[in-house]
This record gives sequence, C-alpha cells and structure tokens, in this order.
Amino acid sequence: MTVLRADRENIELRTEDGLTLVGELALPLDGPVTATLITLHPLPTHGGFMDSHVFRKAAWRLPALAGVAVLRFNTRGTSSPRGTSDGAFDEGVGEAADVRAAVDFAVARGLPNRWLVGWSFGTELALMHGSDLDVAGAILLSPPLHRAREEHLRAWAATGRPVTALVPEFDDFLRPDEARERFAPLTQLELVDVPEAKHLWVGERFVALVLDQIVSRVAPDRAPLPHAVPPDMGE
Repeated sequence: MTVLRADRENIELRTEDGLTLVGELALPLDGPVTATLITLHPLPTHGGFMDSHVFRKAAWRLPALAGVAVLRFNTRGTSSPRGTSDGAFDEGVGEAADVRAAVDFAVARGLPNRWLVGWSFGTELALMHGSDLDVAGAILLSPPLHRAREEHLRAWAATGRPVTALVPEFDDFLRPDEARERFAPLTQLELVDVPEAKHLWVGERFVALVLDQIVSRVAPDRAPLPHAVPPDMGE
C-alpha cells in the first residue's frame, strides 16, 4: 500500500459531446517520461472506477519506479473519491468519446509513448474504440470479449501495433484456451496465460506481476520492477 513520490495532478477531460470527466495524472518527479498509460477501468455498474486497485497501485508506483506517467479517469457517470464524471453509463457506446478525450488530453500534454491499458470492461473500450487513436498499442487485463466483436479485432490487426492480453487461468468470463480461439483475428496478439490468477487480480503477488508485465512492454529498460525501495521514495 506504499505510495511513492510523484507529481500528481487532478485533471478534467472534456468530451466531444460536452461532458466533463474527472481524473488524475501521475508523473515522475525526476527524469523523462518513458511511457504513458491511459487506463480504462472495469465495469462501473459492478464497482469499477479509476481507483480500481491495479490502476491505483500503478499510479502509486510506476512514476517513481519506471518513469511511467499514469492517467486515470472515471468514464461517464462513474464516481470515485476524486468525484463523479458527467453523463451516464452507456454500455460502452458513448464511452468512445471518453476514450478519445483521454488520448487527446495525453497528446495535448505532449506525453510520449502512449498505451491504452484496459481492465475487464476497459478492455472492451480499448478494443472497440482505440485502434484509430494516436497510441503505440494496447494492454488488456482480463478481457471478457462481451462487447468487442471480430470487426474490432480485425481493425486492431490492420494497424500492426502491439496488443498484449493477460488472461487469468481461472477468469470468470474468458480463460486462456478460449481466448486463443476468439482472439484469432487479432493476428499480432501476444496472449499471456497467467497461472492461478483470477479476473480481479486480488493479492500483491498478482498486482506485482501485472505491473511487471505492463512495464516490460511499455518501458522494457525499466523492467523488472524492484520489490523494495528506500524509505525516502515514499510520500
């Protein structure tokens, strides 16, 4: 639960349909930004929000440990301690504008090496709405493939940009063997089968694994992450 030092800024995103979304940008205090994670949280109707634990810990750790900027925000109608974003949950349809607003914000800020990182419902947003955006690639945590269709996978395949899916052995919705079949149209997909893991990545063991996997793709020179840090790195 340690929070490492970073430059943390409360931000607001403006969507093309006039909504204000609340969020946070965490930047390294020193040195260049090696990569930027634009995080897309799990299903808000089932407790997902910008503070969902893997993304919260990414923002707490990765700016200091890997020079990685972490942008978190609540999609439309979603609440967290940071506040409530305008609008209402739209089953992943209206949220297309939310994803575009987040990427546009990162581009406007000059944040480099931008990656979409979706978790559960957030993977659907990345797959459905991210292939034509100005990002380097995508990382998918526990993709359910409930809303994303073959056409979205083929659109990503056409870009040639890297996509990695971390699929838990005991996922509630999509397990590795089925995932390999259903992701076949996304020809460049790297599928990582994570033994013993479940959909929610509960426990420090799995959080550390996920963060290591992310950093090894977006900032490989900074992987693996250390498991201990000096006390003066904490806030």
